[in-house]
Amino acid sequence: MRNRVLTSMVVLVLVIVPAAGQAPKAKTAAAVKGTWTPPRTPDGQPDLEGVWTNNTVTPLQRPKQLAGKEFYTEAELAELQKRQRDRLAENYVEGEPPANHSGVPGAPPEYVHYDHAQFGLDWLQSTVAWNRRTSLIVGPEGTIPPLTPEARKRLAERAAKENGHEFDGPENRPLGSRCIARDNVGPPLLPTRYNSNLQIVQGPGYVVIEAEEIHDARIIRLDRPHLPRNIREWMGDSVGHWEGNTLVVDTTNFTDLTPCEGAQNLHVTERLTRVDKDTILYRFTVEDPGMWTKPWSGEVPVKKIAGPVWEYACHEGNYGMENTLRGARVAEKEAAKR
Repeated sequence: MRNRVLTSMVVLVLVIVPAAGQAPKAKTAAAVKGTWTPPRTPDGQPDLEGVWTNNTVTPLQRPKQLAGKEFYTEAELAELQKRQRDRLAENYVEGEPPANHSGVPGAPPEYVHYDHAQFGLDWLQSTVAWNRRTSLIVGPEGTIPPLTPEARKRLAERAAKENGHEFDGPENRPLGSRCIARDNVGPPLLPTRYNSNLQIVQGPGYVVIEAEEIHDARIIRLDRPHLPRNIREWMGDSVGHWEGNTLVVDTTNFTDLTPCEGAQNLHVTERLTRVDKDTILYRFTVEDPGMWTKPWSGEVPVKKIAGPVWEYACHEGNYGMENTLRGARVAEKEAAKR
C-alpha cells in the first residue's frame, strides 16, 4: 500500500467536449492557441513517459439526481470542491471517531472515508485532476448502457451456478480477491479509490503502462497485428499506433472474466493525448454487441506527479485469502452445530 500525502494545490482541468456520441476532443488553452508542442522520445514518439495519476472524485456513471446534466457550472464545481475539503476536515477532528464511522450501515457520508484518511489514502491527500464532468462516461445518459437479453441470461446462469459456492476454495473467489487482475487496470484504465497512479515507459516499437494498483504492466505493441483470436489474456491484446500526437490503442482478445465479466467479445479503443506538460487526456470507447445494447465512451484527465510508483503488494503472501477461507470454514462449523 502507499501513503502519499501531497500538500500542493490541486490543479483544475477543464474539459471541452463535442456533441454527445462523438469522441471527446479536449484541449488546454495552450494547445488551442498552438503554443505548446509535446516533447519527443529519442526514437521520435510523442513523449508520454513519466508517473501520472488519474485520481478523481468524478464517478464512472452519472448519479440519478444529475440525469441529463453532463457538466457542472463553475460555481457548482467550486461547491463540490468545498464539500470534499469539508469532508476531509471532518475526518481529522480530534478525539475518537463516531461509533458508526466507516463501513457500518447507516454511517453518515462525512465519515465514509475515515479509515482511508487516517492512513493518508483519501482522494484529497493526493493530486486530483478536477474537471466539470458529472461522470466519466460521456454523453447525455452518462451511464453504462443496458445489457442485452442474451447477456442478462448468461450472467444470471453464471450467478446461479456460483451461488452458495463463493467460498469453496481460492478458485471460487473473484480475480481481484486473488490478486490476479482488477477491473481498474482494464483496459479501460480507470481511477481507483487510492493508489490511482500509473507509469508510462516508451521504447522503439512499444509503450508500457504500469498501474500501481494492482501492479500490472500492459505492453502495447506498436504497428503490429493482433494475436490469433483463440489466445485470450487478462488484459487483452493491445496494439497501438500514432495519429499525430495521440496514441491510439486497440485491445481485443480478452477473457470473459475481466475487465467486464461476462463480455465475450470485448473491444476497447483508447486515445492518449498529451495536451500540456502536466496533462494527458485519456479517452476510451468500450463495445461488445453481445453484452451491451450500444457502445459507451468516457474520458478522464491524467495529471503528472513526482512519483515513484510504489510496490502494491495486495494481500502479501495471500494471507488475506487464507484468512477468508479459514473464516468460511469456521462459519460452516458453527452453522452445523445449530
